[in-house]
Amino acid sequence: MLKITKDTATSLRARSKEVQLPINEEEKSLLCEMVNYLKNSQDEKFRETHPKVREGIGLAAPQVGVNKRMLVIYYPTGEEDGSYIQHMLVNPRIIANSIKKCYLASGEGCLSVDEEHPGLVHRDYRITVQAIEASTGKEITIKAKGFDAIVLQHEIDHLDGILFYDHIDKKNPNRPLPGAIAI
Repeated sequence: MLKITKDTATSLRARSKEVQLPINEEEKSLLCEMVNYLKNSQDEKFRETHPKVREGIGLAAPQVGVNKRMLVIYYPTGEEDGSYIQHMLVNPRIIANSIKKCYLASGEGCLSVDEEHPGLVHRDYRITVQAIEASTGKEITIKAKGFDAIVLQHEIDHLDGILFYDHIDKKNPNRPLPGAIAI
């Protein structure tokens, strides 16, 4: 099972390197392992037998000790059909963003961060991301808003050595920006 790198590690603050394309089998294997980690972390029975595993919806390669620009996302869409959003992204980059901001009303968390960091993390409400989808090897464009945009920005931040609590206003941590949307 993968070991999650904690925010005390200097490697989590380093900018990750671009992945040479096409991605190799080792990188594909790591991305699959990362998705499986997320799937297991969302399984209540699995967490009962692995009490140190916390539930997660996104994971960037630096969080498992690999400073490459790769990340995975896996979480339910909330639709009745039981579908999930799943991405295994290589070299993702935000190519467009909105002026409008949003934030998770409950605050953000992170598998690499054990301590509480109360406060609002303001992020762009809409973003467009270009990346290579590792499962197909093809370039994709993802248009995301609200929660989906927050998750992508959180994980892409990891690739640049940024943690969610870096975005919290130290003087007014719980004050929403004017016009920001609570999610």
